[in-house]
Amino acid sequence: MARYNGPRTKKARAFGEAIFGYDKYFEKRNYPPGQHGLASKRKVKSEYGIQLKEKQKAKYTYGLLERQFANLFDKAARKRGVTGENLLRFLEARLDNTLYRMGVANSRRQARQFVIHKHVMVNGQIVNIPSYQMRPGEKISIRERSKDLEAMHSALSTKTGNFPWVEFDRNTMTGTFLMMPERDQIPENINEQLIVELYSK
Repeated sequence: MARYNGPRTKKARAFGEAIFGYDKYFEKRNYPPGQHGLASKRKVKSEYGIQLKEKQKAKYTYGLLERQFANLFDKAARKRGVTGENLLRFLEARLDNTLYRMGVANSRRQARQFVIHKHVMVNGQIVNIPSYQMRPGEKISIRERSKDLEAMHSALSTKTGNFPWVEFDRNTMTGTFLMMPERDQIPENINEQLIVELYSK
C-alpha cells in the first residue's frame, strides 16, 4: 500500500499550514522552504497554480496519492449533491481518518498504521484497508489483544476536540460512525470549490 513518506515539515511549509498536525519544526520556520525563502517565489500565482495547490493540500492532508484522490473525486462527482462537499465527506469517512477523529491516533498516518497492522475491527470484522468507507451506524472496535497499546492510550489522553459525526468510548475501546459530516462541521482549511474547478478543466 503506497503512501507519501517524504519530509512532512517541508510540505507543511510549502502550504503555509501545519497540515499534518502540530509540528514544532513548522512553528520555528513557518515560511516556504528553499534556499532563498520568500525572495525566490513568484509574487502572483496563476489561477491554475492556486487550484493545484489547494488540491495538493487536500491530498497530503488526508494522506492520499494522486490516483486515489482522482478516483474519490470521480465518485463524489457521480453522487447527487454538491461535488466539493461530497468529496470532503468521502475523505472524512475513510477508516483511517475516522480513527483519527475519534482520538485513537495522534495523526492520520498513525491511524493508517493501526489499520494496516490489524488492530481495528469494523462491525466485528478485522479491516486492514485504511481507505475503507465508513457508513452511518457502523461500529469500530479495537481488537482485544490491541486494547493495551500505549500509543492508543497516549493519543486518547491528549485528545482535543469533539466531532459530532463520531463517538468513542474509551472504557470499552469502541466507537460509532454516526453520520456523514456537514461541510461546516469539517475543520480542515480547504477550499473544495477550487478543487472542483481544477478537475473541471
